[in-house]
Amino acid sequence: MENNDRTLKELATLDVYPQLEPAQTYELKSRFIHLLPKFHGLPGEDPHKHLKEFHVEYVKMKAFPFSLDGATKDWLYLQPLLFNT
Repeated sequence: MENNDRTLKELATLDVYPQLEPAQTYELKSRFIHLLPKFHGLPGEDPHKHLKEFHVEYVKMKAFPFSLDGATKDWLYLQPLLFNT
């Protein structure tokens, strides 16, 4: 099983992200989108490691959709009620 190197705390932590405050504004510059790490959902890729690469919560919420590719991007757009980016 691929999750053998995760701690019990990591396994028990829910993958829930806070909603952004409506008053906050942030401009994500398109010239930086290509610098984001990509996650394709391949068998050797660790989704938890991918999420840990985003350090700032606000940037994570805005930039996360751009970090997905292929089937993982399709999956995201099938989850409109779970993610409000």
